[in-house]
Amino acid sequence: MSTATPVTLQDSSRTRRVRGGSASRPPVGAAPLERSRRRMFWAFTTPAVLIYVVLFLVPVGYAAWTSLYKWDGIGPKKWRGLKNYQTLWQDPIFRHSLTNTLKILFVGGILTFAFAFALMLILREMNRKLFARSVLFFPCLVNAMVFGIAAGVLFSPTGPVNKTLEALGWSHPPQWLATEHLQTMILGTLVWTATGYYTAILMAAVDQIPEYLYEAAELDGANAFQRFRHVTLPMCWDVISVCAVLWTVSSVKIFELILMYGGSSGSQPPSDSWNTAMYVYIEAFPTASTPQLGLATAAALVSLFLVVVFTVVLRRLLRRDPIEY
Repeated sequence: MSTATPVTLQDSSRTRRVRGGSASRPPVGAAPLERSRRRMFWAFTTPAVLIYVVLFLVPVGYAAWTSLYKWDGIGPKKWRGLKNYQTLWQDPIFRHSLTNTLKILFVGGILTFAFAFALMLILREMNRKLFARSVLFFPCLVNAMVFGIAAGVLFSPTGPVNKTLEALGWSHPPQWLATEHLQTMILGTLVWTATGYYTAILMAAVDQIPEYLYEAAELDGANAFQRFRHVTLPMCWDVISVCAVLWTVSSVKIFELILMYGGSSGSQPPSDSWNTAMYVYIEAFPTASTPQLGLATAAALVSLFLVVVFTVVLRRLLRRDPIEY
């Protein structure tokens, strides 16, 4: 009695491949399915692309066109070509603003992620980490105007901070809100408020790491830092990459902290504390001169160019093969 198994389509195509025959054709039903998927792709993607073009590319194009003119926002435009960009390059205030922007980006970023990694290392090992995480995240919920008002009260020459320092024997406490200290105060507040935000994101990624990986590392004798180095860091690398991009985009747009720390009674902050976002605001809405919207949009485009360059470089540097577990 014959016991041969029936030959199926799959077995037949596999046999042809083994014997060196031509590659099997896709199933007949795959072509309509593929065409249906392509139609669904464009049906769902086209509205998003149109919204992106209308709300982002068109305004950027209009800003690039405006940056080639001298314009106060009301009168006729006067063609200047690339002279607005030449003015920016020759303006020492803009160069100093650009330096402050890079200082916030790099120094603030290094400090923020150093504290976030340290807190992640501590929170991973402690009890009641959800409560601690909520406390750390709380400063992100507070408006920057509150920090400006609180700083004016706490760090004034006769405020509680200086009174405490004098009681401890410090005869000449620093003038915290003086012009030479504004950049440090802004940077410190920014790091303080951003650390909890990025710690919360990183801890959400840490919570997804299987516990047995940490247990295996402990059995191998790894201490807390080694577990962070060889388990936590590789497993959270994609989230760290996204956080780095988020920081790059958000740090260039810092505006309200500088305005609240440096401005008072309607006056503008001292130029030593400006970044490029504040430079754009002052040129577009000056308090005692004619608005220069062409110069302001040119400065805004320089900021956009910086964000794009740093984001692309970061994505290239932080690209790693995904780890599956």
